[in-house]
Amino acid sequence: MLIGATAVPGALSEPEDNVRESYLDLRETTIEPAAVDGQTVTLAIDARLSHRGGPAENVTVETRAIDADTGLVATTTRQSVGTVEGEREVSVRSNITVERAGGYRIDTIVYEDGNRVETGQQSVQNVDALTPAYARSTVTFQRFENAGVPLDSITYRIDGVSDNQTTLNVSVYVTNAGNTPSDDLSLRLRARQADSNVIADESTVRVGQIRPGRTEIVRTQLTVPDDYNYWLDGMLLSDGVIVGTESSPANLHPTERLQENETRQEVGFQSSDFEQDRPEERGMDEPQQTAAGEGPGFTALVGLIAVLASALLIARRQTNE
Repeated sequence: MLIGATAVPGALSEPEDNVRESYLDLRETTIEPAAVDGQTVTLAIDARLSHRGGPAENVTVETRAIDADTGLVATTTRQSVGTVEGEREVSVRSNITVERAGGYRIDTIVYEDGNRVETGQQSVQNVDALTPAYARSTVTFQRFENAGVPLDSITYRIDGVSDNQTTLNVSVYVTNAGNTPSDDLSLRLRARQADSNVIADESTVRVGQIRPGRTEIVRTQLTVPDDYNYWLDGMLLSDGVIVGTESSPANLHPTERLQENETRQEVGFQSSDFEQDRPEERGMDEPQQTAAGEGPGFTALVGLIAVLASALLIARRQTNE
């Protein structure tokens, strides 16, 4: 053995670093929305790998999104990391795009030279609650959270009552919570009868720009049938897209009252109270006026007299014969 060790240089030396076993650990996986549109969500995934030991060659990270309801694989992506050396942590980033609905289980699988060495799981829920980019706005309906008393962002007062119709002067509080002036917005307000959901009246008002941190009071009028309760529905629109909604009760019925998140018993609803006068149609031909003696009734009378005269004439001839 001594002769063999002497004859073969390096036989008793330490093994080289490149033959040491490598170790890869999946420390954590973070997920955040990178892009949101009306139908899909792109999730940015960051997988953190910890390495020690010898070089880890041909490292790849596979990410799969699995539908939480069906268990079907929605999408899969692979990222090649190559060779990882030294005792360090490696960040592997990838993007996956899924439908903006429900929830998903995110599986992260780490391969080294084709062999699975680590796995991890995360989950995301209520993906449909993410707001698309086109529907985002810094302007919202004011929340009076620290007022100490319940305050609504949509308020009203009665301006007048005439012919069983009530005119409401409605005020809406909207606030720019951003750091820059808001875009040019509009407010659509409607009065919805509480029991039937019939829209009694509606109005659209331009809001305009609001300075950062400021609250604007937008006012309009709605006229509705008296003795009913209503929901005053407000919708903020930016370039035709609804960016915020709010609803407050308007109690006009003398005995029934509406409160937030409450359903009410039926009242004596009459659809005729909500009929609106149609604008007079233009360009339509007026009905033809018939001259005296030329109408349909007169023609029928003349025909009947002619038939009776013919019958009398025939009967007289038969008598003479």
